[in-house]
Amino acid sequence: MKPFILNLVAFLSVVITGCTTPAGTPDAEVGSPSMSGAVPHSYRIYHINDFHGFAEPSKHPGATVQQGGAAWLATGLNKHRAEHPGLFLAAGDMIQGDTWSNFSQGYSSVALLNEMHLDAMVTGNHEFDFGQEVLKQRISEARFPVLAANVEGLPGLVPQVSLPLSGGKVTVIGLVTDDVPQSSHPRNTTGLKFTTPLAAARQQIAARDKDSDLVVLLTHIGHEQDLALAEKLCTGPAALGLPILIIGGHSHTRVEAPELMGNCIVVQAGEHGKFLGIVDVSVGKGKMIAASGHLEEIGPNLGEPDPAISTLIARYSAQVDVIFNQKAGVSKVDLIQEGARMQETNLGNLVADIVRKTTGAQVALINGGSLRTGLSKGEITFRQVHAALPFNNYLVAVKMSGELLWQALEHGVSGVERGEGRFPQVSGMGFVFDSRRPVGQRIVSVTIGGRPLDRQQEYTVATLDFMASGGDGYTAFGQAIRSAGDYSEVGGSMRSSRLVYNDPGQFLRDAVLDALAKGSPVAPVLQGRIVEQR
Repeated sequence: MKPFILNLVAFLSVVITGCTTPAGTPDAEVGSPSMSGAVPHSYRIYHINDFHGFAEPSKHPGATVQQGGAAWLATGLNKHRAEHPGLFLAAGDMIQGDTWSNFSQGYSSVALLNEMHLDAMVTGNHEFDFGQEVLKQRISEARFPVLAANVEGLPGLVPQVSLPLSGGKVTVIGLVTDDVPQSSHPRNTTGLKFTTPLAAARQQIAARDKDSDLVVLLTHIGHEQDLALAEKLCTGPAALGLPILIIGGHSHTRVEAPELMGNCIVVQAGEHGKFLGIVDVSVGKGKMIAASGHLEEIGPNLGEPDPAISTLIARYSAQVDVIFNQKAGVSKVDLIQEGARMQETNLGNLVADIVRKTTGAQVALINGGSLRTGLSKGEITFRQVHAALPFNNYLVAVKMSGELLWQALEHGVSGVERGEGRFPQVSGMGFVFDSRRPVGQRIVSVTIGGRPLDRQQEYTVATLDFMASGGDGYTAFGQAIRSAGDYSEVGGSMRSSRLVYNDPGQFLRDAVLDALAKGSPVAPVLQGRIVEQR
């Protein structure tokens, strides 16, 4: 948070404070309207991000209190909007994730957002997961604009929208991470061009409706990137002379009070509809005069759920329940997903073991980002497995050198300090890494079957087609697959003599469901497969 501290002086020594608060608690405030020398124009914005189709309340394994629930989110939102009208915005990853939404490829989530009178959303990387044709259909069904200023080639997306509010106008510009071709399956972005969020922001701000006196950058690039964007746009000699509110998503960060950087304010509201972000800003003479905000916790403890939203959720849940409420298996322990982007987890061990055993490979390596939620001990349903493993990724096993495997692991730990989804979960091998070392030199040692990895030896390595195709930036698998010279892609599946296992007809979650049916109860434990040297 050093840039934030340094830039307080540049903003007339305004101090920002605050915390997550329940309904009715005073907001954390930034500045004072009296500092402007003019009557400020005030706006209220409500926001959510990374909903991922979690319409029902949920709780972390081991927790006792449920959080979220779209019907209670609507209750809180409607109450606030009746008292204080404002825009309702969504910062991406809204339609893909939980089985409730995946079953209809996001149709149910769009219907929900329509019913909640969403004003605009930006695409997240996971909006692309069902493919371009499905995304275009979802955009056509939305009664709100879907934004992405830095994406070219997808009909229906618009770069910005000007919305009336409180007697003025607000320009909302959408920005999505430019690594979508890596963070969604590469086939989902074929033919699309992604430019950098900063370049698109500058271009679109220059092209904004000049009658608007507040710019909202509705982003899906991650909180650290939001802060970097704010620093470039709102500090230094090249700072823009207008107030900018950055409403973020992608990193699932709970920004408990607005963060100030020059003339920019940065916020984000966690994940899965567990919080409703509320921001009030006052602007005047091209300045952010004052800002206050908080996150309001959402859950069944808020009182009665909104009846219209409850009915909508129940309608789509009924379609899913017939299949997905069936018992898939039993676990004797909580299956922990949290931390899968930074360390070994028992859920990662379980899934990686299933991948290795299903393919018959010597070792398996999957990306931690493929694991989306944990599972509580006890009975496991089809619904829970689909929620934990929502992506349509199938299993492959590749003959590759120890050198390429080492390179794959290096890439896997290259973004660990940022919690990036490429971090590996493994089976049949172990490794030690040191995140203090430069990227590309972080792997300290690798063992396979209790012996040091031989960089000259050939191994069979199981992974997901997503990673083999270059997803999450992995290139080593593709190098191995193409090394025989006979690589091709037919009907969306890969062909190569270097592939010793290749089954496009069975997704990862199907393999896990089969294993649970045959091998329950399960009780995976941490085994020291992944060790960070400190």
